[in-house]
Amino acid sequence: MTDAGPVAVVTEVDDATADMVITELNQRGVPVVRFDPSDIGDRLLLSARFGASPAATPVGHLRTPSRNTALEGVRSVYWRRPTWPYFEHLDDPDAGFSTAQVRHGLGGTLYALPHCRYVNHPLHNYAAEHKPLQLAVAERLGLTVPPTLISNDLAGIRAFMAEHEHVIYKALRWTPYRRSDGVGLTTWTEPVTADEVDESVTVVPHLFQARINKVADLRVVVVGPKVFAIRIDSDLLDWRADYSALTYRPITLPTRMEKALTAHLEHFGLASGSFDLCITHDGDFHWLELNPNGQWGWLEDETGLPIAAAFADLLEQGATP
Repeated sequence: MTDAGPVAVVTEVDDATADMVITELNQRGVPVVRFDPSDIGDRLLLSARFGASPAATPVGHLRTPSRNTALEGVRSVYWRRPTWPYFEHLDDPDAGFSTAQVRHGLGGTLYALPHCRYVNHPLHNYAAEHKPLQLAVAERLGLTVPPTLISNDLAGIRAFMAEHEHVIYKALRWTPYRRSDGVGLTTWTEPVTADEVDESVTVVPHLFQARINKVADLRVVVVGPKVFAIRIDSDLLDWRADYSALTYRPITLPTRMEKALTAHLEHFGLASGSFDLCITHDGDFHWLELNPNGQWGWLEDETGLPIAAAFADLLEQGATP
């Protein structure tokens, strides 16, 4: 049993991926405190003092029904899939005010712990989630990026489509998307043609990309120094649309590619991230996007790759000198 401080796992109640990492940490005797920001209230109490420590760190505690954790003792923060409270019993102005206080009070305190490791720091995640910035960084690092247009200019969009035989549309940011009747919707990567776009595209920017003639997709999970590359074979444009149609095979990436992906994470100050790439008939790799907090649990189940152990390694180690 280690005497070092706990790992704080910040996530929603039902998070099977976080469970895998927590199980690994428990087997190693690493203490864990798990909570979700939406638990704030009598199930989650925060007390943090500033200006009271020569180490310039918040001093105080987080208290859950099962743990009382000193803020200054947290060795690592695993920021997974947290949810923020809605305060549905309050009217809209009060609910909005209250949620903001949680984000900037609890969230801000968790962002401010200087002597622990973040996997990943939430503010770094936020920067890395912007696809235009991802694309620019990938291109600067020498990765092959498909021709891409982000625009709400109808004439420019049609001109881009005229340049490329096949074009696809992607959402710039995933959001919980529901119709007015409450039915949930998901925006997949979809083919699009010039006759399908009209003046409605001028309302907001959209991401259009030349379609790559791929033979397979790749999900690459980078965890610190470890790189797990999984080839995903299917006939789907967007493999997320039907997991039952997929087959998986671990592969080894070229060293140059591994270094470029690691450098991409380092640019954003991230300890981990999930990359999507595709492979062409010629064996060329095309970079598609980064999800700084992507899912990987099912890939370990399908391939046996020790991804949860790699996350546990980082979290157990804590901050490096």
